[in-house]
Amino acid sequence: MSEPVAKRPSLTPRRATIAALLGAGVAIAIAFWWGNTGQAAQCAPQTAAAGKIDAVAVGQLAALNGTGTGRGYSDMKFTDEAGNPRTLKDFAGKALLVNFWASWCIPCRAEMPALDKLAAAENDDGFLVLPINLDLGDGGLEKAKAFIDEGQWANLPLYADSTFEAFKQLQTSAVALGLPSTLLIDKNGCELAVLQGPAEWDSQDGRNVIAALKSI
Repeated sequence: MSEPVAKRPSLTPRRATIAALLGAGVAIAIAFWWGNTGQAAQCAPQTAAAGKIDAVAVGQLAALNGTGTGRGYSDMKFTDEAGNPRTLKDFAGKALLVNFWASWCIPCRAEMPALDKLAAAENDDGFLVLPINLDLGDGGLEKAKAFIDEGQWANLPLYADSTFEAFKQLQTSAVALGLPSTLLIDKNGCELAVLQGPAEWDSQDGRNVIAALKSI
């Protein structure tokens, strides 16, 4: 015998007003949080696009997770090799593989040759491998440049965030936990997938993922 279903109490005008105020407060808090963590709210959720990447994220790229939840990074700040300020908005119109790395990070160092080969094969008018170095302090950019020169990775541009602020935004929202971390970004600066840790990007699995990203 089924249990009787308890009636839900109706909202009095006073309760309705309180509920509305609470709902507005939550909405304001969410908007404030998004705005202050750098996760812009301008991106619509992209479930289908994230699923397209998920479908090919197998083998060497099995740890890649399609997201497409609406996080945007077009205002993410960093610098170029000359120290000039840049944002991801500067690359609008290109799908991006944004890889956060540091010269002291052993898995990052191991991943660099594969990223360089992927860039050589896949960089074009619609796609770019965009590494962002996180060596801290005034000498961080010099350390990163020396490391790239030593490896002779001619296909990897040198961008850096020696303040660590860009990566802190990702840590705050649990998008990234450690290094290396990689974001797949669409042509409008919106996140489609996240990878924690290194991957063998110069593999058929890696190229399949980039082909899926380019097709979105």
